Amino acid sequence: MKFLPGDVVPATALETIHGKPLQLPDAGSRWVHLQFRRFAGCPVCNFHLMTFARRQGELAAAGIREVVLFHSSAQEMRKYQAQLPFDCVADPAKAHYRRFGVETSRLAFLHPRVFWSGLRWVLATGRFYRKAENGITGLPADVLIDARGTVVAVKYGGHADDHWEVDELLALAGAAGS
Repeated sequence: MKFLPGDVVPATALETIHGKPLQLPDAGSRWVHLQFRRFAGCPVCNFHLMTFARRQGELAAAGIREVVLFHSSAQEMRKYQAQLPFDCVADPAKAHYRRFGVETSRLAFLHPRVFWSGLRWVLATGRFYRKAENGITGLPADVLIDARGTVVAVKYGGHADDHWEVDELLALAGAAGS
C-alpha cells in the first residue's frame, strides 16, 4: 500500500543503528521526514545524505527530524552512516519498505542522474561500495509526517536518484505549516 497525503501512519517502533529506540508518529517533533534509501554503500544515497547532513541545522530549525532507512544490516550501515547527524534505521528484511509501499525496479540505476550523483560521491570521498545488501534495484521514497502521524507529502522515486532535495523538503514543510 502506498501512502497518500492525509493518510495516517500506523504506530511503528524502530531502532537506530546505534540501538536507540524510535517511535512513529513522534509527538515530540513537528515533522518527521522518513527517507527510504537503497543499500548502505549506495553512492547515490550517500551523496544525497551528505547534502542533508550539511544542512542539518536548517532542517532542525524548521522542526524536521530526519529518519533514514536502508535495506541493509545495522553492521553494514555503521560503515557508511554512523557519522550522520540524524537517525538511521536498518531494515534488511524490508518490512518497513513493504509497509510503506516502497518498491524496486530493474531500471532503478539506469537513469543518467544516477551515474552523476554516484560519481560525485566517489570523487568526494574516494569510497566505493563492496557489498549491495538486498540488491541494487531498490527505489527511494520520501514521506513527510506531522506530529500526529498524518502524511503531509510523499514521493515515491522512479529511479535511484529521484528524491526530495533539502530545498524541496523545506518548502513542503513550510507550506504545510502555514
